[in-house]
Amino acid sequence: MTKGGMETVAVFNSEGKGRGLKAAKEFWAGDVIFAERAYAAVVFDSLTHLICHNCFKRHERLHRCGQCKFAQYCDRTCQKDAWMNHKSECSAIKKHGKAPTENIRLAARILWRIEREGGGLTEGCLVSIDDLQNHVEHLGEEEKKELRIDLESFLEFWPPESKQFGMQYISHILGVINCNGFTLSDQRGLQAVGVGIFPNLCLVNHDCWPNCTVIFNNGKIELRALGKISPGEELTVSYIDFLNVSEDRRQLLKKQYYFDCTCEHCEKKIKDDLMLAVKEGSEKPSKEAVKDVIQFSKETLEKIDKARSEGIYHEVVKLSRECVAKQEVVLGETNIYLLRILSIISEVLSYLQLFDEAAGYSKRMVDGYLKLYHPNNAQLGMALMRTGVTHWHAGLIEVGHGMICKAYAILLVTHGPSHPITKDLEGMRIQSEMELRMFQQNEFLYYKMREAALQNQKIQIMPEPTNEISPGIFQKKQ
Repeated sequence: MTKGGMETVAVFNSEGKGRGLKAAKEFWAGDVIFAERAYAAVVFDSLTHLICHNCFKRHERLHRCGQCKFAQYCDRTCQKDAWMNHKSECSAIKKHGKAPTENIRLAARILWRIEREGGGLTEGCLVSIDDLQNHVEHLGEEEKKELRIDLESFLEFWPPESKQFGMQYISHILGVINCNGFTLSDQRGLQAVGVGIFPNLCLVNHDCWPNCTVIFNNGKIELRALGKISPGEELTVSYIDFLNVSEDRRQLLKKQYYFDCTCEHCEKKIKDDLMLAVKEGSEKPSKEAVKDVIQFSKETLEKIDKARSEGIYHEVVKLSRECVAKQEVVLGETNIYLLRILSIISEVLSYLQLFDEAAGYSKRMVDGYLKLYHPNNAQLGMALMRTGVTHWHAGLIEVGHGMICKAYAILLVTHGPSHPITKDLEGMRIQSEMELRMFQQNEFLYYKMREAALQNQKIQIMPEPTNEISPGIFQKKQ
């Protein structure tokens, strides 16, 4: 089936998974298989005053809608572009007195579009909103209670002059959002800022070791090939981060997306041994010692979450140092509990501008990641970029430049050359290459110039650490 620019893919029945998408032609690493604009999308409740409600870019000064006083835009162009989708919302917010939550706003935007265009196939869509999975029948008691609360909130907000939809249909839309909402990121791809529904993307099934990745770029999602894909091969993405053992990934997928993962990596428990690796050597740690350290790691992660949420970063560093000291005598370098702490401490030390110490921890982290992640994984690329920049700022220019180059090669595939983060990385690659040449020609002069530059200019590096998840695939309402 092909329609409106979707000739590169075909819908088919995937064994044991229901509908899926397969390639209608050959693709290579970095190819854009298709791009899709959101059927409807909204900014997260916590960021409505910081992010443009049309293009989802972060801006210092936004222009507020003069009527509802809620929607915010970069400029008049964005405001004008958004009017068709905002018009009914604007009027409803004025009458309601305040804006409802993001899920209610998204459901309303979907239903206003259905009111305008009907619920059938729209231009460029391979599947209608009516035909998307809602999994309402799989909801537990607590989730059913949340759905009833959302229904009540929606009915309070929905204007009487708009088309009236039945309770079952509204429940279907809320269910679709709950399991098919895709997280949108800001222009640099570093922070999750909103949620949208992309019908074609909803047809792409999960695999823990996928052949595609999804990125939000310039107002559209892009499905990008991670390697060679043959005609007729199923297209897959990973709904969750790979860095969990197979049993934990399966439980998470069952809880959030209501299916049992039967991918090869889960069935054969591929890389589970590396993720739970223990210290190698003449004396292997006892099972009791491993169990104790993993329990200590879990308890420390909870304490770290609390300290991070309160912005007490020196406490995060203290807890992390203590935890790594206990972990490194028992756990292997690819153990996910060690890697989680290394990720946190390297990020926070970089934020505190303690680059020398951060570099050591971040190097161990990416060495572990390189043995676990798919070679073209976006998370791996971002981790290599952060680690490369940390080494660069620590004056370790050779290692830093090498990591920046590796990160750039991955992001060319996962994000593409036009994505702002790839462009930023290209600038870093060129700058670090120039500095590396200077270092190789005259090491003493390089350090003297670097010292002078540091005295004159405060280095700005990572954004403030947060507990927020990095932009992933489908967002599940927590």
